[in-house]
Amino acid sequence: TQSTGTMPNTDVTNGHAAKPAHPNSSPFSGFGTHAAHHGSDPDKWDFAPIVPPISLSTTFKQSSPGVFAKFEYSRAGNPTRSAFEECIAKLEGGTHAHATSSGLAATSLIINMLKMGDHILCCDDVYGGTNRYFNKIVTKFGIEIDMVDPTDLALFQSKLRDNTALVWLETPTNPMLKICDIKAVVKMVKERYEGKKSPMIVSDNTFASPYFQRPLELGATMSLNSVTKYINGHTDVCMGVISTNDEEVAKELRFLQCAVGPAPSAFDCYLALRGARTLHLRMRQHEINSLAIAKWLENGEKAGHVTKVIHPGLPSHPQHELAKVQMKGF
Repeated sequence: TQSTGTMPNTDVTNGHAAKPAHPNSSPFSGFGTHAAHHGSDPDKWDFAPIVPPISLSTTFKQSSPGVFAKFEYSRAGNPTRSAFEECIAKLEGGTHAHATSSGLAATSLIINMLKMGDHILCCDDVYGGTNRYFNKIVTKFGIEIDMVDPTDLALFQSKLRDNTALVWLETPTNPMLKICDIKAVVKMVKERYEGKKSPMIVSDNTFASPYFQRPLELGATMSLNSVTKYINGHTDVCMGVISTNDEEVAKELRFLQCAVGPAPSAFDCYLALRGARTLHLRMRQHEINSLAIAKWLENGEKAGHVTKVIHPGLPSHPQHELAKVQMKGF
């Protein structure tokens, strides 16, 4: 039996959250329906399967030398992968998605869009793998990187350079759950580079997932997710995905998928698409559980033993108001 003291702001009769705390807390319209159906249209195939098949073929028939119906080689594209990419693009509010063999593979795919002499402005609190990759590997190839606190917008803006080619955000950050103001960063970049080539803006959306946040709708060039975490959700797939609305960026990413080769397997794409279908259900429950625990740690009987609780859904979080505007939930 669950007590209301243990699960504050929760309807204990059905486990669902109580009345939304603010107008932005309702989910993106039709999210669950899109997750279940987008990319999985049975009419794509002449035998109309409800579940997209796992296509294991590495090569595809040519009607004549160099002429392909749709797919050429599994590194460049695959029917099962396309189904997953179409689904994620829809969930992210994008027009294109590009799946990779891991979250870091997605990161490296984006870095392959840069050249020697470019500069990356990155938030100072990022996933450890991203930090390691940027500072121990990327810097060896003549790319400069500044790691700056994104919550200090004036400081962040001051670190933009003429050669800045990429602004890397992560929100909420891993592990300290800082909230980057995506709209504010997009605005400062547009103003700084008005009339010039503007840096690409990437937002790592892994901790929020498309269910709670859509960076593309806030102006980001690309939204990146480690599919390994919430999107797949079953601890049995290692994958990444990049979403975008920019046609030129999508074209280059598609080329790099083939040229660099971080392609996920067809079976992993099948599993990840299966996982995406329940993303909305799992994220909703994650929110309920995590916020109940956070409130209990902050105000419950053991609060005296806890120094600090960090959760964007708590009013005590320094960027709680920004989180309420930028994200869904709470």
